[in-house]
Amino acid sequence: MRSARDIMTPGVTCIGANDDLQTAARQMMELDVGSLPICGEDNQLKGMLTDRDIVVKVIAAGRDPRGVTAGELAEGKPVTIGADDDAEEILETMSEYQVRRLPVIDGHELIGIVAVADVARALPDRPVGDLVESISQH
Repeated sequence: MRSARDIMTPGVTCIGANDDLQTAARQMMELDVGSLPICGEDNQLKGMLTDRDIVVKVIAAGRDPRGVTAGELAEGKPVTIGADDDAEEILETMSEYQVRRLPVIDGHELIGIVAVADVARALPDRPVGDLVESISQH
């Protein structure tokens, strides 16, 4: 079975934990992505930031995105997958944590992101269909 390393999207761009959310939103727009990993000054993964986080937790709450840092929205320990974990483990982790994207870690280094679409391209349809159904129910 293929590993996360085989099916991930490499070359991930992080948003700094101290960067404001206007900067994050601009970076998402330029990269045409809906989420970014949040990395600290130590280059360690602190969490994931989504466009929905910015809208719901900041804009809808009446906060100024220029006055909120990405690190303020990093909650708990980020859910990740190891570079050598197989596609079945990716699906199980996505389903358990109800996420559509997982940062891929090799040792302590962020090396990529694996998304549902990446898994869909690598596996037969039904396991991915089961995952999408599981995530969509919550």
